[in-house]
Amino acid sequence: MSSEKPKTTNGNPPSDAPEHGHEFIRVVVADSEAIFRVGIRKIFALEDDIRVVAQAENIAQTVASVQKFPTDVLLFEITLSNAAGEAISEILEKSPKTRIIVVGNDIGEHDTCDLLRRGVTGILSRSVSPDLLVRCIRKVHAGETWLDNRGVNWVLEAYRAQAAQLMAPRNQPRLSDKELQIISGVTQGMKNKDIAQEIGTTEQVVKNYLRKVYDKLGVSDRLELALYCMHHRLLEKARGNLIGTGEQPKPVAVAQAQAIPVPTGTDAGKSTPPTQR
Repeated sequence: MSSEKPKTTNGNPPSDAPEHGHEFIRVVVADSEAIFRVGIRKIFALEDDIRVVAQAENIAQTVASVQKFPTDVLLFEITLSNAAGEAISEILEKSPKTRIIVVGNDIGEHDTCDLLRRGVTGILSRSVSPDLLVRCIRKVHAGETWLDNRGVNWVLEAYRAQAAQLMAPRNQPRLSDKELQIISGVTQGMKNKDIAQEIGTTEQVVKNYLRKVYDKLGVSDRLELALYCMHHRLLEKARGNLIGTGEQPKPVAVAQAQAIPVPTGTDAGKSTPPTQR
């Protein structure tokens, strides 16, 4: 049975590195194969700006490493866990500032999109060349997202499918007056607390109504709800029930919300980062 303690490198505790103004990228390598970890260390040893501060061979060690040692980038083997997505979420919950690069062979479309939604900022093949690996580390550390061209195409298709679903005609579900009032408040960019004050109820009641509205309309957040209202003219027939002047509200929530970026492919398989919801 392997130890659950994270492994430091070169016998020097990573915590000795300065928290602020450090001149190197602090990397944790999480991989079940020792030979892979050794190879990664040798590659990064040739770079002045990259340092492997810890190694891990299982999930427990990985979580312990990113919690104990300041970590800029985590290089994470996808098969380290049978539920990689859940493991990623747990790691980011413990260390939200760590940027994660997932390494694996034949990572499919569903897993690629799921990993990105969970906060992964790079996906690499295990057969990646040393120079591209180093370049990926630097780009991800600088705030970019790294994908190969196939991954970029999958992300584009996912966004297109989501947009098509929002705009497609469907049977209009029946909404109560209270639900329409809350929807009108959302489209005006109002917070739940403000909506509750307008209609004379509590913030928790507004949240409960919104969950029901999301289920009825097949949307998952306020931005999708605002887009749905705009494309389906949901509030045009309910002007007398709306918050405010009783007129059709302008969908300012769409303008206020961050626009969904469309990633574009570049050379060497990188892309611009898709924004998470």
